[in-house]
Amino acid sequence: MPINLRTPQAETRDQRLGTITQWDGRASQLAKDSAFTFGCGRDCGPGGKRLCELNSPYSQASMCAEQIAVTNATIIKDTVVIQHSPIGCASSQSFTSRYSRDLAARRGWKPEDPKSICTNLGEQDMVFGGVDRLAETIRDAYQRHKPRVIFVATSCATGIIGDDVDGTVRQLEDELGIPVVALHCEGFKSRHWSSGWDVIEHGILRRLVPDWTHEKNPDLLNVIHLGGPDVFTPLVGPLGLKVNLIMGGNSLERLADLSTAAATVTMCFVLSYLATGLEQEYGVPEIRAPLPYGQDATDNWLRDIARVTGRTHLVEAVIASERARIAPELERLRGLLKGKKGFVAAGAAFAHGLIADLRELGVTVDDAYSFHHDPSTDSRDPEQDSLGHLIQATGDIENFTVSPDQHFQTHAALKRSNPDFVICRHSGTTATLAGRLGIPVLPIFYSNDGLGYEGLLTIGRAILRVLPRRRFYEDVAAHSSFPYQKWWLEETNPYALDTAEAAE
Repeated sequence: MPINLRTPQAETRDQRLGTITQWDGRASQLAKDSAFTFGCGRDCGPGGKRLCELNSPYSQASMCAEQIAVTNATIIKDTVVIQHSPIGCASSQSFTSRYSRDLAARRGWKPEDPKSICTNLGEQDMVFGGVDRLAETIRDAYQRHKPRVIFVATSCATGIIGDDVDGTVRQLEDELGIPVVALHCEGFKSRHWSSGWDVIEHGILRRLVPDWTHEKNPDLLNVIHLGGPDVFTPLVGPLGLKVNLIMGGNSLERLADLSTAAATVTMCFVLSYLATGLEQEYGVPEIRAPLPYGQDATDNWLRDIARVTGRTHLVEAVIASERARIAPELERLRGLLKGKKGFVAAGAAFAHGLIADLRELGVTVDDAYSFHHDPSTDSRDPEQDSLGHLIQATGDIENFTVSPDQHFQTHAALKRSNPDFVICRHSGTTATLAGRLGIPVLPIFYSNDGLGYEGLLTIGRAILRVLPRRRFYEDVAAHSSFPYQKWWLEETNPYALDTAEAAE
């Protein structure tokens, strides 16, 4: 089903892609059961497979789609974000401010505090509605900051009371004469926070990419990424391509250029919504080759970019040069890491990519922990089956756990694995637990760090920095305790509670 930009709300990943958040077993079984089908339901159609989830009896912690959407809207320059919510939802802005400053340092920008306002809904608003408060806040935001765009993010509270956010936004847009963009990101709408990425990308596609025809720029490549340093220009610059980095700190001009590019690549298939929408609405081809983790995948990724942009005569020389450049250090890293066992915890395609990197470095990976699994992407192209490609290229993963960052399940998965080190994205859960279990931890916030030829070296060097710290982590473990009963402290099945409940 194509992306529907006629509606102000993005369809959730659960509905569009059949996203699941609970599963445990061999990675090959997960790939077989999901079979890269589009959507999931009682009748997936001829030849499709229904991917059935496990059912943990409770949820200990999670993130929120609202935070994802709000953070990525807030760091767009010359904008203001209004969170139409109780004040508690705005606590995420402390993270956004830190994130914004880190991006500025990595990309050489002048640090600026992101601009956000909360409508601070109270009891009376929950009873009588908060649209008047929202309208007043939009006017105040415009008078105070003179933004070029205002985003209005909904919340669980406004979803429950049914405020007419879209009507209020249209009224204030006519009054102020600037785009006022509604982001429908109520946290309860989706089982997984990654739907927040779809929300902000839906808003960008509908309102911030001009709908008139621009002259195409054959040298421009859209790169949709999760934020962090620009590792892409060194990769595609030798092909004569200029990078248009999207997400992770945009200007409105960068967003306006999206429809003019020669092609779009995404650095995580969680972000495929925007790339697929650009191809569907503006004819900008989406590069669908497997993500560039490891040498072979990076080779094929570059070849696909070169094919789509008419640069096949340049690409083989670039590939040969890069392989020759990293060969001596890569061999050294492989020798030092041989026999080490790693554990990966990250989201979907990022987890698959990190596993590919570790295995190419000579690290054994028998256990991994993914925060969700998508049986398909928006393009529906099997080329984007990152788990299937990982298994085909590097082999199976014996214990592959899908869980939305649940502390008690992470504990069991780590006990089962007993690795030499853990590499993770969301350091608040996995890194804390691993450290308290005496396991060295390598937290990686930006997926860019493991991409391409240089990414292999970056990951390898980082692992060598954390391995000597085992004594420190063992000291931490000796003075740590967990709030679990003795039987769970010894448990190595993350879904033992589900199994026990089913047996009853």
